[in-house]
Amino acid sequence: MEEKGSDNILYVQTFGEFSVTWNGKRIAGRNGAGETQFVSLLQLLLHDQGRGIDRNLLEEVLFAGRDLQDRGHAMRSILYNARKKLRKACLPDLEYISQKSGVYYWTDEMQVEEDAARMDRLYQQVGTEEDPERLLELCLSVCYCYTGEFLGTQAKALWAEKEAGRYREQFCYCMEQAVELLRERKDYTRMEALGLHGARVHPLADWETVTMEALAASGKAQEARKFYDDTVSYYFQEQGMHPSGRLTELLHSLGGQMEHTYATFDEIQDLLSEDGEKTAGGYVCNWPVFEGIYQMLVRMLERSGQSVYLMLCTLVDGKGNPVEDNSVLEQLTERLCESICCSVRRSDVVNRYGKGQYLVLLFNTTRESCRILQKRINTQFRSKRQRMGIRYHVKSVICTQEMEQKIMNWK
Repeated sequence: MEEKGSDNILYVQTFGEFSVTWNGKRIAGRNGAGETQFVSLLQLLLHDQGRGIDRNLLEEVLFAGRDLQDRGHAMRSILYNARKKLRKACLPDLEYISQKSGVYYWTDEMQVEEDAARMDRLYQQVGTEEDPERLLELCLSVCYCYTGEFLGTQAKALWAEKEAGRYREQFCYCMEQAVELLRERKDYTRMEALGLHGARVHPLADWETVTMEALAASGKAQEARKFYDDTVSYYFQEQGMHPSGRLTELLHSLGGQMEHTYATFDEIQDLLSEDGEKTAGGYVCNWPVFEGIYQMLVRMLERSGQSVYLMLCTLVDGKGNPVEDNSVLEQLTERLCESICCSVRRSDVVNRYGKGQYLVLLFNTTRESCRILQKRINTQFRSKRQRMGIRYHVKSVICTQEMEQKIMNWK
């Protein structure tokens, strides 16, 4: 939420980061690391402040299960200090917090605007709106009102976790509704932007497919491929996983939609050629390209009878277990890539399958040559003085029997 000007309104941001702003000055949140109870008190009282907060819930959150002899005295002390801080922040001299029948309320003498409350109001209208145009605008408003998880990393209390789940469901519902309406209108510009927003505020939830679909439908082939590559890299770095099958499917379908302007044969061949100078090492490619090469190879080998092997290289620890995701796994994965690329031939194909794993297609080789290659990779990797090792699984691409595994641990 943007910080507002001097309009005597208390602005409360709960999505992504928590902050409270008065006349352009932040009075709580973000940098309030030493104000845990004060911030927790404001989060409860200012969130949909008309309902009030039951005393038992307030004590449960503020005291976090601590066994206090006099909770009443402790509560009065917290409220006193809170009022003192609010007055020091140049807020109007009001009571701020009142109590009635065991329920605490934020004063109604001060106008409060909370992003979560605004999202609730918009979402209620979504449920009753019948006009498609108005419904689309309402759904988009809900989506863009949501700028991150409710209370972000501060959502540790049960009440905050429940609210975070509720707002997440509202956001996802409106995203799906808005995407469908934009798809019907073929409004791919807004659909692309909405997908980017969804992936940013609700990461690793597959909203990238919305952007990918919009790019593909708009015929933006180069942008779509770059977006796919960036997404694959992000998923690897954050979770060590592949993006969804839906995203890969969209990339494949993009190829069938591409049309080029008229060109000569030589011009087309230049476009197909690799950029840059001729370099040593294997051909490194993303998963869809690797998958396509593999499937084409299987067809070709039915007749040619050439010897091609598929090798899986996995980083393992001193006990032979796959290396767990930690601060050094990404660095080790990059070093594994360097070791492989320095060891294979230019005709071999290399793909990063996930964190700590690489696939290699080895052309015109033998099982003995595979063992020699493993030694070369190990020599390159061990020269980095890592305590980790590499486990290899190797199989002939044309082998029709149950997969044979050749495992070698190097410590």
